[in-house]
Amino acid sequence: MKSLCVIGSLNMDLVTSVKYFPKPGETIFGESFKTFPGGKGANQAVALGRLGAEVLMVGKVGNDIYGTKYLEVLRNNNVKQDGVLIEEGISSGVAIIQVSSEGENNIVVVSGANDKVDCNYIESKWSLIEEADIFLFQLEIPVNTVINTMKKLKERGKIIILDPAPAAKLPDEIFKYIDYITPNETEIETLVEKKIDNDEDLREAAQVLFDKGVEVVIAKLGSKGASIIKEDEYLNIPGFKVDTVDTTAAGDSFNAGFAFALAEGRSLEECVEFGNAVGAISTTALGAQEAMPTLEKVNEFISKRD
Repeated sequence: MKSLCVIGSLNMDLVTSVKYFPKPGETIFGESFKTFPGGKGANQAVALGRLGAEVLMVGKVGNDIYGTKYLEVLRNNNVKQDGVLIEEGISSGVAIIQVSSEGENNIVVVSGANDKVDCNYIESKWSLIEEADIFLFQLEIPVNTVINTMKKLKERGKIIILDPAPAAKLPDEIFKYIDYITPNETEIETLVEKKIDNDEDLREAAQVLFDKGVEVVIAKLGSKGASIIKEDEYLNIPGFKVDTVDTTAAGDSFNAGFAFALAEGRSLEECVEFGNAVGAISTTALGAQEAMPTLEKVNEFISKRD
């Protein structure tokens, strides 16, 4: 099995459960408050660790209680933390999350130490980084760091997966380094600056990304599953029905499941199905990482549908 490396963010999620999201100027009473480890990068790393992958996390936390806690979380979830530094004089990243009674969420992120993951830091960890085969990126560390790191990895023939989240318009250069890009509907609309209303719109949006250099688009479509889009192929892989509690890390979990299956050498269709399963299971408990499954649980989950 190929080894994996996640280069990205580590946040502590401060989660409030509410009946509904307050309107501007409105004060409501929340139903509960909990603290969970999160951040798109670390979510993907922890999900991979739970599945049993060999995975290295690269990023930074602050010199505070959240940073210390996160190193413990990584260690307890089979994630190598040699690539994570405690940055002095700054807070760890935090995400303030509201989750409604319907399982929807909104999120405010304070980047903290994640903003200090610069190219010099990547260079200082390069001997560890280049040992991996498959790399997962997101957009919660500086984009310049992401682009320059991808470029170096591409020159060495590594496999690169980008989860373009949070949604952002990106420089054209980044796309020529990407093997697999995994946007949801909002993110692909942002990337191509076009509204997506149907499959034809999605194909046209994917073509824009192909023209810029992307190899494969994996479009995450929520309850509808995910679509594999290549220049000459469009295939939808159905999702799984579950009782949703919290969708906070569904996309991160999908990416971890997809990358794990890819590392095992499965077909692209099997990789996306596996990603759909991991993503679905992850929504069945409150908190980004609480319901992330083991390999045994995912295989059992998929077999029940078969």
